[in-house]
Amino acid sequence: MTPDPSTQIELFAAGGSDAELIGAAALPADLLGFPERLPPGLRMGTSSWAFPGWAGIVYAQRAGEQLLARSGLGAYSRHELLRAVGLDRTYYSPLSAEEFRRYARAVPGDFRFVVKAHASLTTPIDRQARNVAVTPDVDRFLDVRYAIERVVTPVIEGVGERLGALLFQFPPLGLPYSREPQVFADALGAFLDALPRGPQYSVELRNRELLVPGYTDALARNGATHCFNVHPRMPSVLEQAELLGESAWLSGAVVMRWMLNPGQDYEAARERYFPFDRIVDPDPVNRAAVAELLERILGRGNEALVIANNKAEGCAPLTLFGLTRELERRARPPPPA
Repeated sequence: MTPDPSTQIELFAAGGSDAELIGAAALPADLLGFPERLPPGLRMGTSSWAFPGWAGIVYAQRAGEQLLARSGLGAYSRHELLRAVGLDRTYYSPLSAEEFRRYARAVPGDFRFVVKAHASLTTPIDRQARNVAVTPDVDRFLDVRYAIERVVTPVIEGVGERLGALLFQFPPLGLPYSREPQVFADALGAFLDALPRGPQYSVELRNRELLVPGYTDALARNGATHCFNVHPRMPSVLEQAELLGESAWLSGAVVMRWMLNPGQDYEAARERYFPFDRIVDPDPVNRAAVAELLERILGRGNEALVIANNKAEGCAPLTLFGLTRELERRARPPPPA
């Protein structure tokens, strides 16, 4: 049952840390015991955590957005199913190593972050004026020095072993990249070649045209992996896997991001799904596709990090509950004939 919002003021007047007072909600009765049966290489989480509508789903008590943004991660990481989170604010502005340390200190040692790289690294100069996350006319597209100094080094120093992957999310790219995919593949490969070894790098695209062998080669030679994404601009995750081949995802931990319902754009989805407390548009087709690809990835010994967004079905943690049920269903032996 969703907590009574009238308890919020009294709750945070009491003693104890905010994370302890917010607390983690219990799993639904039909999911009890499921986390222990999931493959050990699988971690699931959501894009950020500061959503008051998740009271009774992720959080044991109702809390406001500002309090959750400041202290909710500790409560979130106590939830039985949520062993990872997408750190999206870094897409809009780089963080210092100390800011990363603050996040790392809030979670247990086996928890993992999927950290987005600053958008300026992945946004060509011809698109920067349309992107609120970058400064127009400052060209840092695939700038190795900026990446190392402002992104990679602070992440390594601040998050350490709790880093699941450093994600380079590219927006839809225009000419010349979409017309000449090898131009992008060569530029990406040179960029990855120059980055420090150690972190797991993951690359997310919004152009089907870029899913070519040259892109796969750029990833594979650097131990980077393709980020499979459920997004209206992209083919299904299974088709992405077929187009790229296993070299694009067998060299390290694989990120899968279930981002946006096929019938929505982000603004329409935000309005339709707010306050993100229930499934509004179930998507069984993508649920089955994500589960099938996870079976392939985990079956070959890779780790996988699945990140769900509220705009996928209406409530990111409930999307993960549904995916857990699908994985459990697929793992059951068939009934005797």
